[in-house]
Formats: sequence, C-alpha cells, structure tokens
Amino acid sequence: MYENKYDEKVFFEKYGQMLRSQKGLAGAAEWGTLRGLLPSFEGKRVLDLGCGYGWHCIYAAQQGALRVVGVDISEKMLEIAREKTKEPQVEYLRLPMEEIAFEKESFDLVLSSLALHYVADFEGLLGKIHGLLVPGGTLVFSVEHPVFTAQGPQDWCYGEKGEILHYPVDSYFYEGERQAVFLGEPVVKYHRTLTGYLDTLLTKGFELERVVEPMPPKDMLDLPGMLDEMRRPMMLIVRARKRNI
Repeated sequence: MYENKYDEKVFFEKYGQMLRSQKGLAGAAEWGTLRGLLPSFEGKRVLDLGCGYGWHCIYAAQQGALRVVGVDISEKMLEIAREKTKEPQVEYLRLPMEEIAFEKESFDLVLSSLALHYVADFEGLLGKIHGLLVPGGTLVFSVEHPVFTAQGPQDWCYGEKGEILHYPVDSYFYEGERQAVFLGEPVVKYHRTLTGYLDTLLTKGFELERVVEPMPPKDMLDLPGMLDEMRRPMMLIVRARKRNI
C-alpha cells in the first residue's frame, strides 16, 4: 500500500499554504538551480513523476515539449493541476509512480521534483525509467538530501531558549524507511545514502552528467528560516543520461 498524504484534508490544506504552492516555480528556492540543469524541451516527450500541481508539466509545454505526461498518486493534487493547465499537450494520470507502464523508449526526458524519497524501491523504479527513455534520454530529479533524511524527524536541535544549535545526522548508513515530520504531520519517507542514489544510477545503465546541492537564492535569504538553510544541505539534484549500449 502506497502512502497518499496529499489527499488527506489537513495535510493538503497545509501544503497549499506553502510559498511554492502559492507562487509556483518562482516560490521554490531550488527552481533556479533545477532550471539550469534541464535540457531543451523543444519537440521532446516528457514524463513528470510526482507532478503535484503540474508546475513543471506546464513549464515543459510552454518551452515547446511535444507531449507531457504528469503522474501523481494524489487526486487532490491532480485536480489543481488540471485547473491550472491550459496547454493541450499535457495529460495527467492518477497512478503511483512505482506502477508506471508505458511503451518502451516512449520518452526523451523523465523529470521528478522532490518525490523519489517517497519511493521504497528506488532501484526498481530506475529500471522502469531506463526502459521508458530513448537511448541518450535524460533523467533529471531532485530529492531531499541524504544528510536531511538520515536521522528521521527532520528537525533541528534547539537550545534552552529555542535557538537553533545544529542539525542532527544519525543512522546515515542504515537506508530505508523513516518516520519524518512534514508540515507538522507524520509522513513516511525513505532515506538513501549518496552512494544509494548515485551508484545505483550507474549500475542501472545511466551516466551522471551533473550533481548539485542547491543553495537558497540570494533574493530569498530574507525569508523566515531561509538563512538557516545555508547550514546544511536540504536537497540534491541529479542529471543523468541513459547510456547507449
């Protein structure tokens, strides 16, 4: 059974209050970095895994993508995505990303934003993605950084006066399920080491092209809590290419 927190009323309402939910890509601190790693969308067939509100699908279509398929497990997320999307080449499917089943080599680009850390079987999903991409096709994804996911609860250590002392990193090499807290709600996520992400890509037939730990942009550093994001990495962004065999 796959967890679907985003269809829970309270969680969904809290998510809708986030800056990235209100302002789209412009409200996502990592967007500038991610955008710089994306290839040209012109004439491409694109698959977005964990598409959420559909921001990246809309962007891909506006940048000239031929076909865009957004997949998400949450019907509430997809309802908003469909409302926002005017581009006819975009379609949305309600489906756990682990169950994707398209024709072989039917996409030029697979994109996933902050969703793969919800997947228990990363290696298995990579195998499916590899089969769906054309030779030389591109995979670009962002996940929560292994430093951020290792300990579990994903919160700072605080002093007596409530001040932030440091960020805890523990049980790093024990990959697997973590009981995290996101938006004040319990959420199941999956921790992987840096090796777990990068070496698995290599062994599943991909070549690494870029690996980036995005920092908050300067124009967001005055937002509450954003300056503290310079103290530890929160996200990891990877661009890989399907190896020609």
